[in-house]
Amino acid sequence: MDIQYLLLLQGLREATGGVFDEFFNAVSKFAVDILPFLPYVVFWCVNKKWGYRFMATEWIGELLNGVIKLTVCAYRPWIRSAEINPAGDSKTAATGYSFPSGHTLKGTIHYGTTAVWQWSSRRWLAVVCIVMVLLTGFSRNFLGVHTPQDVLVATIEGIVLIALVGIAQKALENKEKAKDILTFVGIAVMIGALLYVTLKPYPMDYDAEGKLLVDPQKMMNDCFKACGGFFGFLVGSFIERHFIHFEIPKGSTRLPILACIGFALMFAWKQLFAPATIVAGLGGHWGNFAARFIMVTFALTIWPIVIKKICAGEGTPAQKAAA
Repeated sequence: MDIQYLLLLQGLREATGGVFDEFFNAVSKFAVDILPFLPYVVFWCVNKKWGYRFMATEWIGELLNGVIKLTVCAYRPWIRSAEINPAGDSKTAATGYSFPSGHTLKGTIHYGTTAVWQWSSRRWLAVVCIVMVLLTGFSRNFLGVHTPQDVLVATIEGIVLIALVGIAQKALENKEKAKDILTFVGIAVMIGALLYVTLKPYPMDYDAEGKLLVDPQKMMNDCFKACGGFFGFLVGSFIERHFIHFEIPKGSTRLPILACIGFALMFAWKQLFAPATIVAGLGGHWGNFAARFIMVTFALTIWPIVIKKICAGEGTPAQKAAA
């Protein structure tokens, strides 16, 4: 049934000459190329508490999704059925197993958290975000890269995580010792996840020509990225809470440009410099782990210090006095 549904959408794509392909591809790409930087911009210049909530949900979700993908090892639709012809370069660009959908999870986490955050003050924005959650999930089906169950489970996974992280953040408010304990528990979980995905067996299926259908080593890369980002979040938040004590210099005229520069630096590192340097040098597993660790740690430690130094003497009266 799931393949038939994808074939139905594929027929629609072909009947319309692919006119909607670029739109849905843009929806998908925005969810993974731009939205993941939203937590850091929120943290630096909008609301520190919500920035942390975004980041916690994001990296717990990435880690959990990576482990589920490498446990289920579901093949992509075009491997399951030769009739499926996904849009664009998906056959070569896909970086992981199919279930659950990583794009959908990221879209659900970031749009969904924004919807919860803005529901009382900007209801229209919350509604737009909910629509974008649905649109992002549908885009993965329309493009032929994920089955309905891939999308549905990822959406449910994201919603559950948003709720649980919100409950945990409220319970841990002003409880620094409990946060520190969870930091070390998180590190242990991350190490356990790495050992699990590295040592577990994987399906080794070959086509008629003797070519491996899916290389498990390549499929592990996304999980190593998730572990690196999660580790960076744990270490970075620990350093920030104990030594930096970052407070947003609200009212500073320099803050918007500093947030833009921080975003640009992180984007350039993720998209350009990390793949050409540390990933190329250390390989897909540990290179991606280190690249994400550096990026997230930078966002939580180095850039807040830069903002504090440059914006010293600006902001609210209390912040000016502290500076």
